[in-house]
Amino acid sequence: MKIALGTDHAGFDLKKAVLDYLGERNIEVLDLGAYEYDGEDSYTDPAFRVAGAVADETADAGILLCGTGYGISIAANKIPGVRAMACYNPESARSAKAHLDLNVLAMGGRVMKPEEVPAVIAAWLDTKFEGGRHLQRINKISAVEGSMLNVHNQGGGRITIFNHPLIQHKVGIIRDVNTSVKQFRELLQEITGLMVYEITRTLPLEEKEVQTPIEKTIVHTIGGRKMAIVPVLRAGLGMVDGILQIVPNAKVGHIGLYRDPATLEPVEYYCKLPFDIEERDIFVLDPMLATGGSSSAAITLIKKRGGKKISLVCLIAAPEGIERVHKDHPEVGIFAAALDSHLNDHGYIVPGLGDAGDRLFGTK
Repeated sequence: MKIALGTDHAGFDLKKAVLDYLGERNIEVLDLGAYEYDGEDSYTDPAFRVAGAVADETADAGILLCGTGYGISIAANKIPGVRAMACYNPESARSAKAHLDLNVLAMGGRVMKPEEVPAVIAAWLDTKFEGGRHLQRINKISAVEGSMLNVHNQGGGRITIFNHPLIQHKVGIIRDVNTSVKQFRELLQEITGLMVYEITRTLPLEEKEVQTPIEKTIVHTIGGRKMAIVPVLRAGLGMVDGILQIVPNAKVGHIGLYRDPATLEPVEYYCKLPFDIEERDIFVLDPMLATGGSSSAAITLIKKRGGKKISLVCLIAAPEGIERVHKDHPEVGIFAAALDSHLNDHGYIVPGLGDAGDRLFGTK
């Protein structure tokens, strides 16, 4: 486990106690400052550094120290996906972790003594998140947060909702009932292509030396695992070319599911994946995340065949679908071009765009 640590001058006196206790537990610390006392510094800087490390998964969790823990936690909570709160005793830390899945613990140097620090950290680290209704609430917060910002949120899962003007413009056109089949196909590819830059943000990079016309220099290249995209048939096929135009070397699998008329549960009828799927960064493509049943079933099939690092890429998502996927697969990140209101009695997303497969292929 790795914990990011940040403090301002008012919390500096607690820093040694934190480092000593984490050291006793053999927990790796990412020290993001301050490294020496500075009475003129600001709590905002360490808050943003630590929160950023937690949000982008450089660290598993964070600890922040200031005078009361209030200001620094408010600043940290401005980073989407971060849940920070000031805790002064084991009881508050235990409750915050169990009910809020607190991923950034804040403490105050003016209201706590160094000897009180270990018990609070221990209660926070050793308490498990209870999930259940608490997970549902966190997912709702994440959905609202994501609808306002293009972000990675964590709360039983990660979600990114795209608010880029180009994407929103094209989503507006693709919703229109008068948009032709040809336009629909083109727009679905274009929107998916625009989303590629964000969904691939965490791909690992490696340094490589090249010779430019002037001199040798170090450049970056994508390293580590390769990509695989897996459309859920049939509508997911419309998203494939949008990604392949940007990442032409990605391998493509296919998953076919249909809904059993009696049980209404998804049933597999086809599954073909790259032979080395367990080594790849996998992006499941399913334009409409409605009930979440098909997407969740597709992810389950990939896991059974060895897939590990999986993300779900959608055009439009409903809160019910997000909740279902995060309930079944809390570690899977979801990317969507838009977050809609709800499902109607027939399981269609409202306002949505109708049946994506029918509109993509001109069927009904």
